[in-house]
Amino acid sequence: MTKESTVPQHPSVDLAPFPPGFRWSAATAAFQVEGSRTADGRGRSIWDDFVDAPGAVRDAATADPGPDSYRRHREDVALLAGLGVDRYRFSISWVRVQPEPGGPVLQAGLDYYRRLADDLLDVGVTPFATLYHWDLPSAIEEQGGWLSRDTAERFGEYAAVVAEALGDRILHWYTLNEPVSTSLQGYAVGTLAPGRQLLFGSLPTVHHQLLAHGLAQRALRAAGAEEVGIVNNHTLVLPASGADADVTAAAVYDVLHNRVFAEPVLVGSYPDLEAFGIPPMPVEDGDLELISAPGDFYGINFYNPTTVADAAQGSPVPFEIVPTPGAPVTGFGPEWPIVPASLTELLLDFRERYGDRLPPLVIGENGASFPEPEHVDGPVGDGDRIAYLAGHIDALGAAVRAGVDVREYTVWSLLDNFEWAEGWSQRFGLVHVDFDTAQRTPKASFDWYRSLIAEARS
Repeated sequence: MTKESTVPQHPSVDLAPFPPGFRWSAATAAFQVEGSRTADGRGRSIWDDFVDAPGAVRDAATADPGPDSYRRHREDVALLAGLGVDRYRFSISWVRVQPEPGGPVLQAGLDYYRRLADDLLDVGVTPFATLYHWDLPSAIEEQGGWLSRDTAERFGEYAAVVAEALGDRILHWYTLNEPVSTSLQGYAVGTLAPGRQLLFGSLPTVHHQLLAHGLAQRALRAAGAEEVGIVNNHTLVLPASGADADVTAAAVYDVLHNRVFAEPVLVGSYPDLEAFGIPPMPVEDGDLELISAPGDFYGINFYNPTTVADAAQGSPVPFEIVPTPGAPVTGFGPEWPIVPASLTELLLDFRERYGDRLPPLVIGENGASFPEPEHVDGPVGDGDRIAYLAGHIDALGAAVRAGVDVREYTVWSLLDNFEWAEGWSQRFGLVHVDFDTAQRTPKASFDWYRSLIAEARS
């Protein structure tokens, strides 16, 4: 069966603000698309542990085989060539390359990423690799994971291994993806791997991830990388009302979700955490200089704004996330409101807040999931996704027109994939994937994005 769209298939997008050379990209991540969890000596990550924990993932879904990109990556490369993107953002699985910290390197894993990069280059698509997209080796988590400073050192070693092996063909790099998700969802509330529930006790993971970024950036630069930066999920934080308590709650959440990650990288210091009742970071001499070494870009993943209210009496944290009034939602429901203009406001806020310390920006992810059939026998009409993407590209264009230096826009995701704790229930792809057969079927949004890219270049 196919899904009929209930919204226009071809909303117009104003491409005038985007300068010549602006890049259009698509993304995936290793654990979400590769499958082959035990192939060729691949080690075990915290996401293997999380998937295997009873009740952790919706419908007890596992990440195998899914799109099976480890064995079928050439199909993905052909799709990318047909889409016409400038770059493909994918991630390198730490445990596919180095299952044990400091242990032997798996040649089969490196060979896979070498083939992927070469095949991309052969069709004119630039490989844009992410060193870390959440798949921490289980052996490192057992030793403290991101709560331990030693994990940053191990990550620096892993970065050097990958840079030496692949740096001759992959010149563009993200170091870490969304440290906020690892810290807040993985270690603070436990909805993502490793499933810890430490609340404010999770905060050392922020500093250790940023330190890992600094070490990785140094290793990649030493290997000749042309472009290196970190990418975080950022959100426009909205107070639920003008009441002082809601405004204060929103300010605390803005620090925890946005500022505590951006400011060490961009300005070399943490915000005044104690002023918000937040414990200080475990900073040692030289850390902030390493973390704030200038990047070639700063990556922003954006999906939705976040409306915040004062917490209920007895809450362990001083804020509560509430629905955004009047906003339509994606397949995640009220948790993911659709307000494209909030992307414009966020980018303008970044320019105002960080000024000349802000490097060129890259939108590292933007997309939406909506209910779609598991099996299809023809094209999928996903007009709701097209409307979401069009709205956010227009919102990005408004920021560019206002003078924000944004160089790239990336759709999440090229493929329907394993959506973490939601399993296979949330489909983000421009391409439908039958998770029983790995059959790929481009959706209407694929054709729409292809046409938009072609028009932008004309």
